[in-house]
Amino acid sequence: MIKEKKETLIITFLCTTDAIQTEKFCARNHLPGRMIPVPRAISASCGLAWKAAPEEKELLLEAMKCEGLRWEGIYLLML
Repeated sequence: MIKEKKETLIITFLCTTDAIQTEKFCARNHLPGRMIPVPRAISASCGLAWKAAPEEKELLLEAMKCEGLRWEGIYLLML
């Protein structure tokens, strides 16, 4: 059975520390998504990325901004 690809929000980070801080913040605040290895289609400084549904983009970015968290890039990919 072939898994159907769907549009996915990917947030990349400059360093592992930023990624781990984001993961802990999202867990504490019950924000959607999970940490994954950076997809091959993206070149990023850190090997970790946050994966979530595209419709969660504004919620996540606003919460991350308010917390002072840093990220490198924001992508919508078919995964």
